[in-house]
Amino acid sequence: MEDMKKRKMDEGSNNGSGETSTTQDYLRSLLDPLNKPQLVDLLSRLGSQYPSIAEEIKSLASADPVHRKLFVRGLAWNTTSETLCAAFQMHGEIEEGAVIYDKATGKSRGYGFITYKHMESAQSALGAPSRLIDSRMAVCNLACEGLTGASTTPDLAQRKLYIGGLSPEISSEMLLNFFGRYGDIEEGSVAYDKDTNESRGFGFVTYKTAEAAKKAIDDPQKLFGGRTIIVKLADSHKSKTVQMQVPAPMVPLQVPMGAVGYAQPGKAAASGGAPVGYPYPQTIASYPASSYPNPPLAPAPYPTQSQISYAPVSSKKEPLGHSPAPPAGMGGYPPYYYPNQ
Repeated sequence: MEDMKKRKMDEGSNNGSGETSTTQDYLRSLLDPLNKPQLVDLLSRLGSQYPSIAEEIKSLASADPVHRKLFVRGLAWNTTSETLCAAFQMHGEIEEGAVIYDKATGKSRGYGFITYKHMESAQSALGAPSRLIDSRMAVCNLACEGLTGASTTPDLAQRKLYIGGLSPEISSEMLLNFFGRYGDIEEGSVAYDKDTNESRGFGFVTYKTAEAAKKAIDDPQKLFGGRTIIVKLADSHKSKTVQMQVPAPMVPLQVPMGAVGYAQPGKAAASGGAPVGYPYPQTIASYPASSYPNPPLAPAPYPTQSQISYAPVSSKKEPLGHSPAPPAGMGGYPPYYYPNQ
């Protein structure tokens, strides 16, 4: 009898497992044609009705850290990993959090990562992506999105402002408080020097709407911190800076020999008209005003010798004019003189 009962139980269990697999296959065939929005709506309704299904959905979603890891940018140079975690722990248990540092200099690179233990904690943090950390407005988004989050929307160029002419005493918190009167700010901060941590005299403010940014630009009151500041779209300032830094390309022009303004041998230059290809007058680079040293004197080729004195020589005074010819007699004989009587 007992053997027969065991056989019946085994047969029933086998039939039950077979029916279960058949049911799963049948349900899969029904769910397969459905698109993603339909499946999401179905599972959300089932999860709200049955807690066991809700827990299963949570465990599956939290298994992949891609849905729990946040990228945080816009951090101050003095923000540490402990400060970063303290700013995000209100949303749930943090599994890992760290600020990224430069290996060569050991200084912060201005961004970091937060990984929550549960996906719902990450979703809660994304509900308020902007937060003030160490007097700077930091922004977070899913790490898998990188920089393609909320701040790279098509209208970003109309929402991000450049603020110039800031006083050195103006902090990021003061900047955000001043421009918060025009609308909700998504992110913004004063630009600081990495080495000295001092203000560079300008900053950026990104509003959540383009209308708020337009209000800040159109407001005639531009006095802040005792100075008249500059408020304009950051995109226009960036393009102007690039245009000033990049020199215009030089295009070589071929000038014919007969062009106006170039005198040719045996021909007079044509009157009127500017030379083709090159403007006149041409600027010539000036030489440096530094004086050139005199060349060193060459050494004497021979050593100096003492003068040698010689005995004076008397010179015979020669008469001036032609010397008289000796007297000659007749026939070439010498003349005969008669003695005086």
